[in-house]
Amino acid sequence: MADSALWIGALTAGTAVLASWVTSRGTSRAAEIQAAAAERTQRVVRISEARRAAYISLIEQAHKMAELYWSASDVYSSGNPRVEQLPKLKEIRLALREEYGRLRHHIWVIGLEGPDNVAAAAEALRLTTRPAYQALEASIAGDPDAPALFNECYDPFWNSVLSFVSVARTAVHGL
Repeated sequence: MADSALWIGALTAGTAVLASWVTSRGTSRAAEIQAAAAERTQRVVRISEARRAAYISLIEQAHKMAELYWSASDVYSSGNPRVEQLPKLKEIRLALREEYGRLRHHIWVIGLEGPDNVAAAAEALRLTTRPAYQALEASIAGDPDAPALFNECYDPFWNSVLSFVSVARTAVHGL
C-alpha cells in the first residue's frame, strides 16, 4: 500500500509541476501577445498624431499664403497708381517667398509621413502657388494684365487647399 501511495504522490506532484509549467507558458505567451498588441496600438497612435500634426501645419501655412494673396488683391483693388502699389507688392512678394519655403518644408514632412495620396494632394497644392507668384512677378515688372491674372489664381489655390483637407481627413480617420 505504501508503494501505491508513493506512486500516487509522485504522479500528483508530477502533474502539478506539469500543470504549473503549462500555465506559466500560457501566461508568458499571453503577456507577449498583449505586449505586442499594445506596441502596435501605440505605433498607430504615434503615426496618427504625427500625420495629423503635419497636415495641420500645412493647412495653417496655406492660410498664411492665402492672407498674402488677399493682401495683394487689396493692393490691386485700392485704386492707387501703380507707382504707389509697387513697394507693397514687393513686400508681399518677399513675404510669399518666405512663406513658400515653410510650405515646402511642410510638404516634405507630409511626403515622409504619408500616405501617398495625401502627399500627392500636398504637392498639387504646392503647384497651385506657382501661377500666383508668376502673376505677381509680372505685375511688379509692369504687365498691365497681371493683376487680373493674379486674382484668377486664387480659386485654384483655394480649391487645392480644400482638396488637401478632404484627402487628409480621410487619411486621418481611416487609420
